[in-house]
Amino acid sequence: MKKCTIIGLMSGTSLDGLDMACIEFILTRKRWSYQIVAAETIGYTRSLVKRLETSGELTALELTALDTWYGRWSGTQICRFIKKHRLNPDLISSHGHTVFHQPSKGFTLQIGSGAAIAAATGITTVCDFRSMDVALGGQGAPLVPIGDELLFGEYDYCLNLGGFANLSFNQQGIRQAFDICPANIVLNALSQEVNKPYDRNGSLSSAGKTDQALLKKLNAVPFFHQPGPKSLGKEWVEKNVLPILSKSTLPVIDKLNTYVAHISMQIGSCIQTPSSRVLITGGGVYNCFLLEKIKENSNAEFIVPDDMLIQFKEALIFAFLGLRRLRAEVNCLMSVTGACRDSVGGSIYLGMNASRK
Repeated sequence: MKKCTIIGLMSGTSLDGLDMACIEFILTRKRWSYQIVAAETIGYTRSLVKRLETSGELTALELTALDTWYGRWSGTQICRFIKKHRLNPDLISSHGHTVFHQPSKGFTLQIGSGAAIAAATGITTVCDFRSMDVALGGQGAPLVPIGDELLFGEYDYCLNLGGFANLSFNQQGIRQAFDICPANIVLNALSQEVNKPYDRNGSLSSAGKTDQALLKKLNAVPFFHQPGPKSLGKEWVEKNVLPILSKSTLPVIDKLNTYVAHISMQIGSCIQTPSSRVLITGGGVYNCFLLEKIKENSNAEFIVPDDMLIQFKEALIFAFLGLRRLRAEVNCLMSVTGACRDSVGGSIYLGMNASRK
């Protein structure tokens, strides 16, 4: 297989929608190149956001039903996407939507039934990429670094500003990566306190002031002083970060400004190599104030790619992870997750297209 067309799906903790990207991969001299054929984000309705936000509170029966429903809904969106762009994908590769992520307790859960997606589309589907690594004692995250290594290796660092800020880099021939700190998941929560879905262009945070006492409390959280591999989840944020902010009596704009300072300081502490080139992607790139503060805290060169890559890099890489799963090639690295070995993660549900090949 030297050429493969794959639809990658990603639903992040920011709950802005389902990212879909159709990627054509071509293998030339043992190296993969890619082309984004089509991509779009299907925005979540308020009711769906609520269902996903509260999914961790459901009974086992209700959560199982949501898992199937969300898989069928995703399949319907994929079918529409395929028809609209006249696509002929070989594979669907879905991250799913994370409900629980507690690797220290040995489990992680992403809903969006792969079986339901394969049934709705008739296309072979790969899903559940994290469980194998967690079973091997790893964090189950981050998964993107192998894509960074093989598709974006010309950069010294790959920084993603999504629900969480995470970093990937090659150190002495070994790919390293870890979650740095919560990012949009907290900024969005604060913005919603003043009836804004998010801090558009950083206009709210830039109007506030940095409170040094609150900043000191945020920076003192033990996680930020631990070495990698390490990863974060929604439950951790609710237990360790949101209470610090909720106890503060500061205006929301000051909390936002202070939290931006916190993010930028944490990122800056991780990227201090002079003249290093940093590829920066994810929705947080559009927060101009956040990007400005990050640059102030590091002497690196931050490279902002085109909108397609900013928005869909994770969906692109999950398509790549699905390709490697189909080829039975390593798609999860022990060096970044802390597992006992590299692994080939993902469950495969064969579609009707499998019988035709």
